[in-house]
Amino acid sequence: MELKIAIQKSGRLHDGSLQLLRECGIKVSNGNNQLRVKASNFPLEVFFLRDDDIPEYVQDGVADIGFAGENVVAERNKTVALEEKLEFAKCRLSIAVPKNGEIHSVKNLEGKRIATSYPHLLSEYLKKQNIKASIHEISGSVEIAPKIGLADAICDLVSSGSTLFSNELEELETILQSEAVLISNKNLEDEKRNLLNQLLFRIRSVKKAINNKYVLLNAPNDKLEVIFKLLPGMRSPTVLPLAESGWSSVHSVISETDFWNIIEQLKEAGAQGILIVPIEKMII
Repeated sequence: MELKIAIQKSGRLHDGSLQLLRECGIKVSNGNNQLRVKASNFPLEVFFLRDDDIPEYVQDGVADIGFAGENVVAERNKTVALEEKLEFAKCRLSIAVPKNGEIHSVKNLEGKRIATSYPHLLSEYLKKQNIKASIHEISGSVEIAPKIGLADAICDLVSSGSTLFSNELEELETILQSEAVLISNKNLEDEKRNLLNQLLFRIRSVKKAINNKYVLLNAPNDKLEVIFKLLPGMRSPTVLPLAESGWSSVHSVISETDFWNIIEQLKEAGAQGILIVPIEKMII
């Protein structure tokens, strides 16, 4: 029994998806640009497909699971289960308008023409805002639509914003925050669900490692209680005596989001020789 996974064959999710599998210890070789390959050390068969097709293939059971953009999953509106957000390929779906134009708020879109590759999401958004506008569905080069007179505004994916800037556009409103997600068929048989759970365990361990840092520091023993309160760790810090009397080495884990704030507090509490080490895997 193998778990069949759909991955984008090219584009912004492709490299991140394969990298995640590698970090999970799963070896997938696609040197000949094949569209279907098997992992050598995990019961996983990989299909390389167009990203827009992945939700439908997963819904229909051609693939059991898939890595896809949250924006694509929402736009295709297929019956699939969202298993995990993967924290890469982050972007947003936004409405953008020409700079120094006549559209200054969402209400100004009334009666206007909007070009997009995401007609479903845009239509749903406009309905919620009670705005009637003309939606022009196009694929690719959406940002050029206002310049050539095809549309008054666009609705497209934005990451850095450089493409909008180069086309003299500015963001008006964000419709959806998106990132890579793992989706699954809602009717997986038990054996495949067990394999998926094994994969999810590995993915979550990788994510926890990325979001945390391992910290080692030296501290005087009379400051340990204060330092312990700053280092929640997985349970409690590990403490080892140093050769120098009255000093200990403290080992713990710090969340990436709290990293700099805690480091400053540790220094103020008397910690010295602080080392920060990246974590490859983290099992709780």
